[in-house]
Order: sequence, then C-alpha cells, then structure tokens
Amino acid sequence: MAMRNNVTNVFVDLIMTEEGFDVTVVGSCMTDLVSQAPRLPKAGETIHGHKFFTGFGGKGANQCIQAAKLGAKTAMVAKVGKDFFGDSYIQNFKDNGVHTECVFQASDAATGAASIIVNDAGENAIVIVAGANMLLGTAELKVALPALRRTEVLLCQLEISPECTLQALRMARQHHVKTIFNPAPAVPDLDPDFYTLSDVFCCNESEAELLTGSPVATVEDAHRSSQELLRRGCGTVILTMGARGCVVLQAQGAALCHVQAPAVKAVDTTGAGDSFIGALAFYMAHHPALPLEEMARRANHVAAVSVQAVGAQASYPSRTDLPAELF
Repeated sequence: MAMRNNVTNVFVDLIMTEEGFDVTVVGSCMTDLVSQAPRLPKAGETIHGHKFFTGFGGKGANQCIQAAKLGAKTAMVAKVGKDFFGDSYIQNFKDNGVHTECVFQASDAATGAASIIVNDAGENAIVIVAGANMLLGTAELKVALPALRRTEVLLCQLEISPECTLQALRMARQHHVKTIFNPAPAVPDLDPDFYTLSDVFCCNESEAELLTGSPVATVEDAHRSSQELLRRGCGTVILTMGARGCVVLQAQGAALCHVQAPAVKAVDTTGAGDSFIGALAFYMAHHPALPLEEMARRANHVAAVSVQAVGAQASYPSRTDLPAELF
C-alpha cells in the first residue's frame, strides 16, 4: 500500500499524540486549474480567456483550510498522488497549520484536479477528476481513528468514495463526535444513513433540488426542501442560498430561520460554500453555546469576505482579516 508514511508508524505517531482537534475533515484535495474569461463558453464553443492560474482546492481541503485560518486546530484525512501536486498540497496544509499525519500518497493515481472557468460576474463552471481521492478507504480510516475520536467536529463531503465517507460518519457517531455532512457533489440516490448520521446536514439550492426532486428558487422553497430533508433523519438542515444567505431548520421544534448574508460585490464565488461550511465547523467547535442561527450568520460573513477575492483557499479570510465581534 503506497502511502506517505508507513501505516504502522503513522498509527504509533497518532497514538503517542495526546492532543485532540477542533475539526477533523475526511475529504478531497484538488489542484485547481483556473481560467478567467468574460463569460462561460457554450457547448462546443472556444472563447478567449484573460488569465490562468493554479491553486489549491477540493471541498474537503477547502473547508479544512478555512476552519484552520479562523483558528481551529485541524486535521485532514485525505489521499493525494505521489506527484508534484501531491507534495505541494501536503506542504500547503503544513503552511496553514493543518495536521498532516493522515494525508496519504498513492503511487497508482494522480492528485485530484479541478478545471474551473470563472466569468466576469464571478460565476463559475467546474469539472473535477477525482484521481487519488477515490482511493481513500478503510485502511486509511483505521489509521486515522485516534484523530477521529479526539475531535470536536467531523466534517465530510462526497468528493471521495461515498462508502468511505459513510464509514467516517459512523466512526464519529460511535465516539460521540459532532458531524457536519455536505452532500456535494449531490447524488439523487443518497444512502439514507447519511441523513441519520448528520448532526448538521448542509447543502446548497441545487444539491437540495437534486436530493428532494423539488426546485429551490425562493426562501419558501428552501423551507419545504429543508423540512423534507429533516424528515429523513438529520439533526439540523442548513440550506445555503449564496447572496441570499441561508435557512436553518432544526429537528428540535425550532421555527425556520432565514439568515441574511452581507451585501457585497462578488469577484469570484469559487469555494464560497466551502468557506461557509469551514467557518460553521469552527464555530461549532470553538463556540458550541452559540445558537446555530448565530453561527450561520457569522459563517455567512466569512463566506461574503471570500467572494471578494479570486480563487478558493487563496480568498479565504484569516481571523485577523475579520471583525473582532465574529469571535
């Protein structure tokens, strides 16, 4: 098995490390290949762009980096290729203070990649090739167990194997760890256990529409979709709606809460949802006594800052970039 470290050595290192984590993310790492253009091309069309750059992305890593930038003690469980992009990604985690003992490297697959086009309005279109992300599995989760059971919040998505994600959520539940699940990219036939294992089920409008079969164009639509998702067993549903903020619906009888987002001029919305979720994980770990709608309000503020700069992780604010009242 090709990994960054020998499995036994990593396990021993983790057992000997008594420290716990605020947020542990089991998820994806992607190298972003970003083209900026006046508009998104139509099918079969070639257009001229005006800028190209590479960056660090992937939903799991994005969320982890945002939580870390806000001050959370974070660990990442992921798999990258044994290639230049994989080495660079591990260094990127270290540069951001993320624990990397469970970021493994595969010799038989490349680091995941995302091709992103961003138009002048800040809208984007993305194609991902998962690569090594899909090789993260049971063996790696067993190695990561010491970290998983000593974390305040576990955060998962669907850019890795669904079976691996589900296993991570089950492990968290067994050890009484709070869970946030982001069903992205969404699939219509999601295993019912994903709902029941989610303390917080956080999705956007398009994901909610795919999961429920109902369009989400208004706050009222979001309420209906959230109610349907809640009926499937989630503890809480947070449905994000971009510039319109988000709605929060809890299973414990609380009324729907529509949390507005700050009005800002978007430059690039790439990774904004991940910024919101990473911030939410930070607040759940660091400020668990806050009402969930207040956590969502603060996470909206963090995400609104992120859309005012280009890139995913490169646009994410650090604690020092934000008003003190958010902390």
